[in-house]
Amino acid sequence: MNTSTSATWLEEAWQQGVHKTIRNAKRIQDTFPHISPQGVYDKNAPEWWTAGFWPGLLWLVYRDDPQHESAADLRHIAASCERQLEDCLRDPDLVDHDLGFIWLLSGVASYRQMGSEDGRRRGMLAANLLAARFHVRGEFIRAWNFGSSMMDTRGVAIIDSMMNLPLLYWASEQSGDPRFRWLAEAHADTVAREFVRADGSICHVVEFDPHTGQKLREHGGQGHAPRSAWARGTAWALHGFALSFRYTGEARYLETAERAADFFLAMLGEDIVPVWDFRAPAEHQAAWDSSAAAIAASGLFELAKLSPRGQIYAAAGERIVRGLYERYSPAESVAEEGLIIQGTVHYPEGRGINVPIIYGDYFYMEALAKLRGNEGLF
Repeated sequence: MNTSTSATWLEEAWQQGVHKTIRNAKRIQDTFPHISPQGVYDKNAPEWWTAGFWPGLLWLVYRDDPQHESAADLRHIAASCERQLEDCLRDPDLVDHDLGFIWLLSGVASYRQMGSEDGRRRGMLAANLLAARFHVRGEFIRAWNFGSSMMDTRGVAIIDSMMNLPLLYWASEQSGDPRFRWLAEAHADTVAREFVRADGSICHVVEFDPHTGQKLREHGGQGHAPRSAWARGTAWALHGFALSFRYTGEARYLETAERAADFFLAMLGEDIVPVWDFRAPAEHQAAWDSSAAAIAASGLFELAKLSPRGQIYAAAGERIVRGLYERYSPAESVAEEGLIIQGTVHYPEGRGINVPIIYGDYFYMEALAKLRGNEGLF
């Protein structure tokens, strides 16, 4: 995939990410960072949906060089994070649709890399709890637990859920029980039908009647409006459907992933980082989302292995991740802990605007790892 010139930048980018992650680990330790608003990552509760990305980043770095002098420290920090995360599994109020984000990058990662039976046990428990959120009549996985004045969250699903389905596919493989896969496929089919528009743009939030399962309405969510095109949501879709195709071989998921990818790339144009919502009006286009670019790049590398147009997707993914390195990475700067800058968490609520985000860092390193010939953790 790489020329000698591109291999040079790629190794530089990877090593810079490794060095900064190791340096950050000395301060962050076994806490749960989310954003770096002033050059230093914050600390969040382990039940927050982003809690898996820090141990996931540690496992990516550890896997690359288990003999590194810092490898044991990274492994121990990731293990401590995992033990804290297990406490959340005991409280139903702390468990939602994001179990895949958390446990694929912690317990499942430790099982795959270290043979940890505790990691497998926790991953299987998380998969069972995720399966329990399946709405039988609507055939979707319920998203949130909290109430809202804008919608009945008992019947809400969101596009981010596509990235959590690999936990169910993994559980089906581990247990030999096809029910996990069946639920994942049923949810993916509902998302493809109700979230993905003809032009490849994506709705973030769909509200269903909690009693009948019928679709009621779309919500803008973290996008600008119900009919807009939240950039990160598009990236979740192209990446998540590519993974569903990889696990199942069902051609309809590949077609959906390609449609979302084609929309993302067409709207991105020659840029590297998209505006937070592709259809945001001009007065709201001062926020960017590097995390969407990193998620998309990693997803494009999945498509490169799966699609007849793989070379096109591989070239697009490499252009994006190289651009992130050359234009959005603070490199070895000690004044910034983030690996890539200018991500946006939630523009409508004014949260985390143009800052490094931990999942942006994770997917940036996952994309680099894939470009170097390794697998992602999803």
